[in-house]
Amino acid sequence: MVKTTVTAAVASALLAATAQAAVPQQNDVWYQDAQAALAAAKANPPITGKAKNVILFVGDGMSVGTITAARIYQGQKQGQTGEENRLGMESLPHVALAKTYNTDMQTPDSAGTATAMVTGVKTKAGVISVDDNVQRGFCSTAKGNEAKTLFEMAGEKGKALGLISTARLTHATPATTYAHSADRNWENDSKLPNIAKNQGCTDIASQFVDFDAGEGFQVAFGGGRREFIPADSVDPEGKKGKRKDGRNLIEAWQTRHPDGQYIFDKSGFDAIDPATTSRVFGLFESSHMKYEADRRESQDEPSLADMTSKAIDMLSRNKDGYVMMVEAGRIDHAHHAGNAARALEDTLAYDDAIKVALAKTNPEDTLIIVTADHAHTMVMNGYAERGNPILGLSRQKGRLNQDDFGKTYTTITYGNGPGAVKGERENLQEGQVRALDYKQQSLIKLGSETHSGEDVAIMARGPMAWLFQGAVEQNYIFHVINEATDLAD
Repeated sequence: MVKTTVTAAVASALLAATAQAAVPQQNDVWYQDAQAALAAAKANPPITGKAKNVILFVGDGMSVGTITAARIYQGQKQGQTGEENRLGMESLPHVALAKTYNTDMQTPDSAGTATAMVTGVKTKAGVISVDDNVQRGFCSTAKGNEAKTLFEMAGEKGKALGLISTARLTHATPATTYAHSADRNWENDSKLPNIAKNQGCTDIASQFVDFDAGEGFQVAFGGGRREFIPADSVDPEGKKGKRKDGRNLIEAWQTRHPDGQYIFDKSGFDAIDPATTSRVFGLFESSHMKYEADRRESQDEPSLADMTSKAIDMLSRNKDGYVMMVEAGRIDHAHHAGNAARALEDTLAYDDAIKVALAKTNPEDTLIIVTADHAHTMVMNGYAERGNPILGLSRQKGRLNQDDFGKTYTTITYGNGPGAVKGERENLQEGQVRALDYKQQSLIKLGSETHSGEDVAIMARGPMAWLFQGAVEQNYIFHVINEATDLAD
């Protein structure tokens, strides 16, 4: 019997043939893309060092469904079918789910959820950076039950502090970074009951100006001018203030921080030089900043990405690092209005800000966390074919889908909100539903659509980001930040 020698080339060919037989789909593009993604994941080990800087991105009301719809919407704007698109935030390597309920509410609010993220404890709906012993609206119960925030801890450790929101800076989510209040609605002194004033509670805007942890906030950009000025005065855009105590808190801030610059419009923002400006306070609207779709038309306010970029440039000058919150506050407001188009536009603006932060920071020393405070009742449904316009009527095989009564419907709907009608549902037309102002149909009629109790996504990159695993309580976010920074030590 003659012994046969198998060469390396023959062996390789045999192995390839075996693999081809075992996995006949290996040349399929989807199979190969997944293999490439696997290789990229294996080449991206966890970062176990300490974080010098932390950026907490909060997409207010950004449900997982909102992320999916925004991904498709962006892809379709770029001429793709959309489903294959990938948002910037989706490149972050470590992912978990956050359980968002408040201690007293199955479906949460922003005050309680944001408090969980910045203090490490869950609490009731409607309260700002106080623990669960507080009864909402009762000033006396807040005394001694304040929960120290990671921003207070960071300031005391010498880190620079930044706060950006497209909502009012005194609104629930941004307020949790600096204020302690038994009621999120106490944004200015006129909202405080007399008994609360007599018991020594102060309004949220006053607490921002009086915030004294470390050097305070070096950067603060957002809306809410009316909360800082008296009711008998008007701002540079002709809008009246809300304060009844006669105090002009913008002037008080300027007196307290003579090194700082106060700005109120895009030209003032553009004039800020990050290399030479040590502190800046920007209030770009009387109330909330404009929705992104409307901001682009007017060009009179900086974008969320612009504000994030300038803030990073300023805060990075601190040798001890920085901690910053960036909130896309108006995703939530558009959902409340049942207006998916503006919600998706603001989600894309949020994603642009995230991409700026990813490009400007080093993953070895900066922990970036992208999440939401809570979800909304928006859903995608109806078996639309791939590539169907995400804001359009649902189609399959080129034909409009219809309900059992022969009526057309959109892929995106809401569980409740202003889009519901009494009686028979309208038969929708494509031009109608694709309009920017269109309010998607909903099941239950409410003047304002509500939050939902679903989990939200956490996506992270940087030191200790690998600790985001599985489904976690929302207050766990604080504890990962602390593990990465030792702020609470």
